[in-house]
Amino acid sequence: MDAGVIVAIVVGALLLLALALVLSRKSRERRNETRRHEAREIRREAELKSVEADKMEAEAEARAATARREEAEARRQAVEAAEHRGEAERYHEAAHDRDPDAKGRYEAGTRSDTETRTDDTRTDDTAAGRAEGETYGERRFTREEGAGEDPGAVREEQVRAQRLER
Repeated sequence: MDAGVIVAIVVGALLLLALALVLSRKSRERRNETRRHEAREIRREAELKSVEADKMEAEAEARAATARREEAEARRQAVEAAEHRGEAERYHEAAHDRDPDAKGRYEAGTRSDTETRTDDTRTDDTAAGRAEGETYGERRFTREEGAGEDPGAVREEQVRAQRLER
């Protein structure tokens, strides 16, 4: 083989090797640029998530502070209500002591203050077409203080009454 052919083969091999080296660096550079871009996107999303988390945390702290203020206000109102209840009991006791019809010693929570309102649902017998002896309905609303589980509750009773004969 001629020396010129050997040199041409060696130079061609070196050119192919250099071309392969340049192409691999370009490929690696493109891959790195893609990864940098993905990393920037992930950082941007992470920043948005951090801002959102900070906002949610601030809202939660604000709600907690509001809840603490409301709880303190509720406790204050409960104390005030207890003071008013004690004052009301003292008034009931004073009224019981002055009432000439009251018997025995006054016991707190046993007052029998009863308000009764009757709502008669009867209508004119002739207009309603009732015959003698029919019943009519009467609703009775009673507010009983200091009785039962809910002392301020209004109880409705349905009462049936026999109509009086004329």
